[in-house]
Amino acid sequence: MKLDVLATPGHLITMAARGFVRLSEARLKPLGFGVGYLPALVALRDGLAGSQRDLARIVRIEQPSMAQMMARMERDGLIRRTPDPADGRSSRVALTDAALARLPDACAALFQGNRDALDGFSDEEAAQFLALLDRLIANLDRLATGGTTAEHA
Repeated sequence: MKLDVLATPGHLITMAARGFVRLSEARLKPLGFGVGYLPALVALRDGLAGSQRDLARIVRIEQPSMAQMMARMERDGLIRRTPDPADGRSSRVALTDAALARLPDACAALFQGNRDALDGFSDEEAAQFLALLDRLIANLDRLATGGTTAEHA
């Protein structure tokens, strides 16, 4: 059996991720959003986060990357930062009215893009695909922290 690097899960998932990013960026840009913004903005909207540290943990990116993203979101008028009364060294982060007004359309565009990308998948296939991706991500998280996959434990 010849091993084909272009047929590996890592490569195929990378290609799919790039396709999703291109699709999402094209649909979100007219609304004033970057695709990377949405998880953070939804976390703020839903009250799951209120600080840069919270957002970095939820979105699963490093603090410096989150700081850069927050600077862009603030520049774009999507968030505002205010001093944290409990900790003078940090800020509280909140959505602006403009972000709140445009976020539903952005989420709808993202969901429609996902539905379009899964065109031809049955509901059962789509659910199985998502479950498999969740399992894959859990395996990768375990491996990244020095653990093993369940199969090899």
